[in-house]
Amino acid sequence: MRFKFIVLFLLFTSLSVFSQRDFVAKQYYKNGEYEKALNEYKKLHAKSSSNFNYIKQVIASYQQLQQFKEAESFIQQVLLRQSYPGLYVELGYNFQLNNNLEKANENYNIAINSLLENANYSIAIARAFQDHVLLEQAAATYEKAMEIRPELNFKLQLAKIYGEQGLIEKMLLNYVDFIAEKPNALSNVKRAIDDFISEDGKHENNSLLKKILIKKIQLDPNIIWNEMLSWLFIQQKDFNKAFVQEKAIYKREIKGLNRIIELGKIAIAEKEHELAKEIFQYVIDESQDLGDKLQANYDLLQLQIVEADDKSYTAIENKFLELFDTYGKFTQTLDLQILYAHFLAFHKNKTKEATTFLETALELPLSTIKKAEVKLELGDILVLQEKFNKALIYYTQIQRNLKNSTISQKARFKVAKTSYYKGDFKWAESQLKILKSSTSQLIANDALDLKLLISDNKYEDSLQTALTLYAKADLLAFQNRNEEAIDVLNTVLKNHKTEPIIPQALYKQGQLFELKKQFEKAEANYQHVIENYRNGILVDNAIYSLAELYLNQLDQPEKAKSLYKDIVFNFADSIYYIEARKKYRRLRGDAIN
Repeated sequence: MRFKFIVLFLLFTSLSVFSQRDFVAKQYYKNGEYEKALNEYKKLHAKSSSNFNYIKQVIASYQQLQQFKEAESFIQQVLLRQSYPGLYVELGYNFQLNNNLEKANENYNIAINSLLENANYSIAIARAFQDHVLLEQAAATYEKAMEIRPELNFKLQLAKIYGEQGLIEKMLLNYVDFIAEKPNALSNVKRAIDDFISEDGKHENNSLLKKILIKKIQLDPNIIWNEMLSWLFIQQKDFNKAFVQEKAIYKREIKGLNRIIELGKIAIAEKEHELAKEIFQYVIDESQDLGDKLQANYDLLQLQIVEADDKSYTAIENKFLELFDTYGKFTQTLDLQILYAHFLAFHKNKTKEATTFLETALELPLSTIKKAEVKLELGDILVLQEKFNKALIYYTQIQRNLKNSTISQKARFKVAKTSYYKGDFKWAESQLKILKSSTSQLIANDALDLKLLISDNKYEDSLQTALTLYAKADLLAFQNRNEEAIDVLNTVLKNHKTEPIIPQALYKQGQLFELKKQFEKAEANYQHVIENYRNGILVDNAIYSLAELYLNQLDQPEKAKSLYKDIVFNFADSIYYIEARKKYRRLRGDAIN
């Protein structure tokens, strides 16, 4: 027993010393002390002569010291003891470093031709070439291995090498061929290809991929090529063409419309509203799933409401009533019921009818969360009517019944916003402090913005006149009374010129001008903030909003590009930084990854 303990102790001590020496050797090499590193790696190699890492590090240390003859002699000695083809790559590279390209290529060919005896060495040999950025030889290794053994599939490795070499067509062909054999790798391949395509559909790489995929569809009508083509069209924002591919996929699979529904949501995010409507109508017409039909109707009605005017309100209301006649006012149509109530209250000014409708919905057998969603809308309608205390009751009930949930945090924010509307800034601020650490980033950002607004302006005068007026304008905007809100903000701008709320009032008014399609007035407001409040917290908001205005409404892309550039180079911590960088690069003509 004692002897066994001594043996184990000595073994452990030996391993510990060995590990320490390995660490010391690495540090010497890392610090550029190559003589010392060489000495240590020789000792490690003597103890473990088959460890290929130590062999490589001895060679690398010799080469760093430009002792190429010594490195050659060492490699030859190792080759006498063990026949490992990867060492011919190291020998060849040693000759290359010593400017003997003939000898280098001779040894590279020995390594590659060794595959004739054993193709299993292919990965190790190719990686040895890649370690030395010998991409042509690495590609030749994989190609030779597949030629010898056709069942091997190194198309993924080859695609990556061709990409590094800038051989884009060969890269794309190999990725596509790899997917044909390994369809489960589609997501990984799309991520890899994404580095080489652009949002510009006319970009050469996009055209190449499109050509390859269309040819694949013609020769091998596999649905995966339609999926890749749809993905390509989405990357270059050709959503109509993506829709064509998605319909083709659906017609062949008939598995569900989830992909098409997702495309509709992308179209909404990209403000392609007409296409989004067409997509959701297609889902309504084609789907056999009640949930999909109801969701598509919900999304379609939301879009129609956003774009509606007084003339189209009757048609929208009739559509709601038609859906309730068809599907009933039950739990499965609750989202539609909430949207209908919102439409009645905020667009048709039928607040009493909307409230009664939602109170009836509360009598349905709803989960606690679904009841909270109804109460949230009821609270909003009460705020619309300026019945603040009743609204606070609903919001507080949600907080009490669903503590720490996202909807509870949303209700707390509405408590703070309602208190702010009614001028109770102290209570509003106390609620907003709690919400700064909300798990919802959107709620946390909104809470921080409102808290800063209050804290920056509440001490300016004892009556808090400017802040009270601004809160009134904010409430009017919530009530869709935008013209009145603009007028109140004009009063703030006229009567409180020296107070810190001015940039906030200018920015808010600019947003309202945009809603009323008074784009030149919005431009003037944003420009005023940028020129006169450069050091304020709203300057990046104003720059980004003005850039978007130039790009999307005023058809002045060069001005937009300059403003996006401003954010990229001067506001790296802005929440708009990522989007601004993407749009700046797109306008500059870069490929967007």
